[in-house]
Amino acid sequence: MPKPHKPFRDHFLHTLPSYTGPYPVGFLELELPARDPRPLAPHIKRNGEYALTLDTVLFAVYYPAAAAAIDDDDDDNNTDTDTDTKPPPDTTTVKQVEASSRNGNRNTNKRRAAAASKHKKSPLPLHRVPWLPRPRGSTCKGYAKFFNVPHLPVTAYMAVTSMFTKLPAYRNARLSGRWPGEVCTGTGTGTASTNTSTSGGGHESGETLVEEPKEEEEEDHHKPQFPVVMFSHGLGGSRTLYSAICGELASFGLVVVAVEHRDGSGARTFVNKAGKAQDLESQGVHKTAGPPDNETKEPERQQQQQQQQQKNAETKPYYKIDYLFPKGNAQDTSPHSPDGVDKELRGAQIEMRLAEIEEAFYVLGLINSGKGETVNRDNLRKGGNVGSSSVGLDGIDWQDWAGRLDLESVTMMGHSFGGATTVQALRSDKLTWITQGILLDPWGPATPECTEQKSVHKPVLSVGSEAFMHWAENFDCVEQVCREAREAGTLSWMTTIRGSTHLSQTDFGVLYPNWMSLLMKTIVDPERAIYLTVSSALEFLKLTLPRTQTRFAEAWADERLLGNTDSETKVVSDHRPDDKWVAARLKIPNEFSMRLRSMFGWNAVLGDNQGAGNEIWCHQSPDRNSVEGYLRRKGRLSASSSPEGTIV
Repeated sequence: MPKPHKPFRDHFLHTLPSYTGPYPVGFLELELPARDPRPLAPHIKRNGEYALTLDTVLFAVYYPAAAAAIDDDDDDNNTDTDTDTKPPPDTTTVKQVEASSRNGNRNTNKRRAAAASKHKKSPLPLHRVPWLPRPRGSTCKGYAKFFNVPHLPVTAYMAVTSMFTKLPAYRNARLSGRWPGEVCTGTGTGTASTNTSTSGGGHESGETLVEEPKEEEEEDHHKPQFPVVMFSHGLGGSRTLYSAICGELASFGLVVVAVEHRDGSGARTFVNKAGKAQDLESQGVHKTAGPPDNETKEPERQQQQQQQQQKNAETKPYYKIDYLFPKGNAQDTSPHSPDGVDKELRGAQIEMRLAEIEEAFYVLGLINSGKGETVNRDNLRKGGNVGSSSVGLDGIDWQDWAGRLDLESVTMMGHSFGGATTVQALRSDKLTWITQGILLDPWGPATPECTEQKSVHKPVLSVGSEAFMHWAENFDCVEQVCREAREAGTLSWMTTIRGSTHLSQTDFGVLYPNWMSLLMKTIVDPERAIYLTVSSALEFLKLTLPRTQTRFAEAWADERLLGNTDSETKVVSDHRPDDKWVAARLKIPNEFSMRLRSMFGWNAVLGDNQGAGNEIWCHQSPDRNSVEGYLRRKGRLSASSSPEGTIV
């Protein structure tokens, strides 16, 4: 599929890569009150207040969309205050319905009138989504606090480079009703046709298009039921920080639910509440590495904080959560931390993350059972609320979503601390609907240890970075997780993308490739790293998803990345950094001369010498008999057949 045409603005901003699958990608975001609002880990407090509280669950959904309309402006032309009006309805379609009525064609009139009525609910044309979560200025300040740098230069730099960067995904687009092969050939049901008579049209062009109303004949039992992936972000993450991976998976026919955790692991997030609330700063929850100086010797300061808390409680219908540093051990993420990981805090955060994932799954169940309007009514991400688009969920046809999600075999996926969360989700006895997991450069030392009662017994794939591979403690932890799965008699792979660093699987890698190369010594091409990650995940899912979902795999690229890897492959350490930089970056031998030669085109760019087929190291993989046995147990392979075409 050709790459979409770049809008004019994208030539001047840091942009995200276009998705390569057969589907355009839709995007919606939801924030719902928790069924049982409560503090998690009540023993963890800051200044007498609970540090971890589950009030609402916030997540974004990336999904396969019908042919979408794009606009080059912001997703609804609104600002961080979200006060702008919605685009007008498609009056042309209404006029067509009126003309049809005058002609007396009752059947056509009935269909078109219903379509026009539904069409008027949708703000058209559809728009792309800002990458930086709203309110964008405040989010920049959150990143500055997370990186412990002054917020003014961070805000200014992000304003110039990515504050107005948009995802190649369309807010509230209609859920696709076609199978992948039908999208490519233009047959099937449930999709919109687009006027492509000018500017090339289609979602590939990047031009503004208008969806045609959906006809009644499109509504039949032929529509696909999409596989679901739950995604958990790492430290400093958000619901959009992994959009390159989440959107790419959605373009191949998966519904990806990116949860934004409120456990103090993100740079900054906002919690809307139905009543009044105060932010954590006014509660006296400090984000510093430890307790404030002379904490117990300043009653006057504590009294001032209580007064500020009462004042804010009267004025704010929301509160914000910034990154929560461990007390007395701010750098517990470092391999060189003398105190290691703050197991108490990280374990409690994982507990809260699993509770949020369970809440998000419950919401998906409501949508899948035809109760989308109830979800729409309770949604807190709507015009007037902090962090919301003025569009809210306008234009979503919830009946289109009924029965369209496969919630019996859900994939859990996460990066870094999200990888540790994924491990615990796979071990959980409650989350039985999670049937396989994908770990992206997981944070091993933060992962709770295996017990006889809790171990991984579901298929698992780990795709790590070379930077983390050189961190021996982390490598051993991840290896142990994969060994758990193998000893349980299921499938497991542990791989490394050569030349990659920890942020190579985030949007930072593709938005700021030069900084990644200069500061972290990333060698692999950023977009190639995303491709290798997604392709490995799809090959893994080809084997582990149920038979009912294998039809989607027909459209998935297959480079046999897992099949061509050999666990006996020699791992070289040419790029291992000095000990003080382990996990943070790589080493580039003869860096200056290599960059000079690359600059003048005298040699291939960094990383090109690895070559196709030599981009991934495999540390653990199942043998052919293990794969065949697994497929037979799952009814994917008869006793007399062989897994021809599979990745063994």
